[in-house]
Amino acid sequence: MAYGGAAVGGMSSIPSSTSIRQVKLDKESELRIEVGIDSPLKLRLVNGTAEIFGTELPPEIWISFPPRLKFAVFTWSSATIEMDGVTETDYTADETPMISYVNVHAVLEGRRSRAKAASTDDPGSSQGPRVIVIGPTDSGKSSLSAMLLSWAAKQGWKPTFVDLDIGQGSIIIPGCIAATPVEMPIDPVEGIPLEMSLVYYFGHPTPSANADLYKVLVKELSQILERQFAGNAESRAAGMVINTMGWVEGLGYELLLHSIDTLNANVVLVIGQDKLCSMLKDVLRKKPNVDVVKLQKSGGVVSRNAKVRQKARGFRIREYFYGLTNDLSPHSNVANFSDLHVYKVGGGPQAPRSALPIGAEPTADPTRLVPVNINRDVLHVVLAVSYAKEPSEIISSNVAGFIYVMDIDVQRKTITYLAPSLGELPSKYLIMGSLTWVET
Repeated sequence: MAYGGAAVGGMSSIPSSTSIRQVKLDKESELRIEVGIDSPLKLRLVNGTAEIFGTELPPEIWISFPPRLKFAVFTWSSATIEMDGVTETDYTADETPMISYVNVHAVLEGRRSRAKAASTDDPGSSQGPRVIVIGPTDSGKSSLSAMLLSWAAKQGWKPTFVDLDIGQGSIIIPGCIAATPVEMPIDPVEGIPLEMSLVYYFGHPTPSANADLYKVLVKELSQILERQFAGNAESRAAGMVINTMGWVEGLGYELLLHSIDTLNANVVLVIGQDKLCSMLKDVLRKKPNVDVVKLQKSGGVVSRNAKVRQKARGFRIREYFYGLTNDLSPHSNVANFSDLHVYKVGGGPQAPRSALPIGAEPTADPTRLVPVNINRDVLHVVLAVSYAKEPSEIISSNVAGFIYVMDIDVQRKTITYLAPSLGELPSKYLIMGSLTWVET
């Protein structure tokens, strides 16, 4: 991500506190942790082997986990863990779906190996697994995606991670459809690096705001990925892991089917819902190359209400500018209204009834570009900086990064904004959605 900055957590020195607690984990059990809301938690592996969402913990090194983070430390054999700090909750569990998850990984590994060995002249056999992870809200889709990606990277593959969950944002801020190659196991604190991310800005936390635009952006992303795979046999064989939103009924279900079809997914993993799995098996039975597999939901998944999810979106936006541990230094910049061109996608003037067929109602064009007059309505809005060279390219162009509108001076016609770095913006074309954030 050329205009972003990766959130960095990191290793820390040995804690001076005397509140160190030790937890012993038996074979195939896990320690489930919710870090307290006010202070970080320090943790280290004392002996044995353990991993967090597929990424192995280094022995004897203290790692600092920021407030509010939720994660699980799992061991295949046994392990002793030490913790220093306050948690909201922590407990051990010996009933986990990890065996079934790693079995899926083994099957995917076999497909990658066969794809790598196949002739590149045969697109069908040289295509590695394209895995899409589906399930209701708070079912563990992001965690499973991270495990599958980290396990693959540990074996030397570089799978592509595609994140379609605009409500949460695993790669970048919420409101985005994004993809990035994963070259190393995902750091349990730092997350996924942004440097090579391909990002399209939808601008809203739910697809219902403009379902047609959501479909268009998924298609744009898919076309770019197909071109990359066509020219890179290694990436093609490694395949992709696709994380999806938790809206699985009605329009949400329709958008999931659209994503499966558009991204040519050939493995559909359904977490914890028999009805959804049955529906997908029925509708996809005409595609013999698509496998639908039901997986158990992890007992450690924490359900969040709408208010908590909204707060989480705010934390993700703040993390983009300041880093997970306030280690980034964003810059405040001032620009004239005339220097920037802000657009919304969707809406705009409706066709008059006289121009429509009898009985038809006028509707807004979901992909129409609408210029936005910069005024106080833009205050506290997160704007995407488009790579477009002209307005007509905005929808089909990915974005360079994001700015946050801190102040609007209508009299002087100036806008004060927060940016990840100093200097001019990569583009004068900005995209506005409904995503807002009040910096505290």
